[in-house]
Amino acid sequence: MLRDFSKIQTFLTVVREKSFSRASKKLGISQPAVTQQIKLLEDYVETKILDRKKNGIRLTKEGEEIYSVMLKLEKCIYNAEKEMLKVINKEITFVMGASFTIGNYILPNYLNKIKEKVKNNILLKIDLSKNILELLEDKKIDLALIEAPIFKDNMLYREWMSDELVLFSNSPLPRYIKREELSNFAWICREEESHTRQLVSEVFEEMGVDCKSFDIKSIVSSSTALKQSILKAPKDEDKPVVSIISSSVIEDEVKNGMLYSAKIRGYKFKRSLYITYLKERRHDAFIDSIIDFLMNIKKI
Repeated sequence: MLRDFSKIQTFLTVVREKSFSRASKKLGISQPAVTQQIKLLEDYVETKILDRKKNGIRLTKEGEEIYSVMLKLEKCIYNAEKEMLKVINKEITFVMGASFTIGNYILPNYLNKIKEKVKNNILLKIDLSKNILELLEDKKIDLALIEAPIFKDNMLYREWMSDELVLFSNSPLPRYIKREELSNFAWICREEESHTRQLVSEVFEEMGVDCKSFDIKSIVSSSTALKQSILKAPKDEDKPVVSIISSSVIEDEVKNGMLYSAKIRGYKFKRSLYITYLKERRHDAFIDSIIDFLMNIKKI
């Protein structure tokens, strides 16, 4: 019964108009229909809520309590209608969060199509995966795309696409690098908090390589800074400046001959990228629409 908003509206209109007949005219329905709806409401709450008097109607004690509840429901319905109108009139902005590689180099290829899906503006926030998840938890973003699945009980995770990391330099490299050759290079690294750095460290540990023994020239805080640092590094064929990065980040530069990539023989730097959202929004139409679109993208 409380989900039947028409009966709530009828009850509130009768109380405000202090008359069944005036409520009938205002609502555009017959007076018997008004009477029937009030009777159905009284049957539902199992008590009389209105008394008819010569000079109009009067709320019973129970009716006053129900009227107070109905006012709250009406306010909620009104606010919901306002939000719906914002959607219809394209007055909302869908906020997405992404880790550096995804936000700067993968997602921009699809933002216009996502915008078409939600028929609203898209705002993209880019940061470390752990910071993006904090924004999601605080409800400051609607959907997160991350490199590191930091699992939390109030979130849902969908494995999205595969991403491969490669060794790269602004100097020519052979197609494959041997493990023992890694110490022959000068290195620029990501900061320790980044998922890229953590993944590389795990693979190096598996290889029995101590990266602390490398000639590290600098440490940077994003994939963009890493790429630019290598691009502008002095070219030295005897000791090339290298780093490890997502192949997505340097795809164009490799094609144009500005950068060179290589793989480490016998080892792969692969990771899964994830779509993440709050459990409470599992049936959200906007979220579902964007996830369906993203899941159909095959990057690697």
